[in-house]
Amino acid sequence: MDTKLIEALLIEREGYVRRNLPERIKAVDEALRNAGYTKTSAPVETATAEPVVEKASMPATKKRGIK
Repeated sequence: MDTKLIEALLIEREGYVRRNLPERIKAVDEALRNAGYTKTSAPVETATAEPVVEKASMPATKKRGIK
């Protein structure tokens, strides 16, 4: 089972779903089956008890007072 191929096919499939192209979706589903992908082999996301907080920017530097 080639994980990079499966990742690429899943991304491709998502694009076809968004554009409502059912024939293309079926073709990608077939390719996923041939690659050995099943919905149960998909990675499962789990929640953590303490989420990691991401900061969007660096904190502002402290300005020096004029003496």
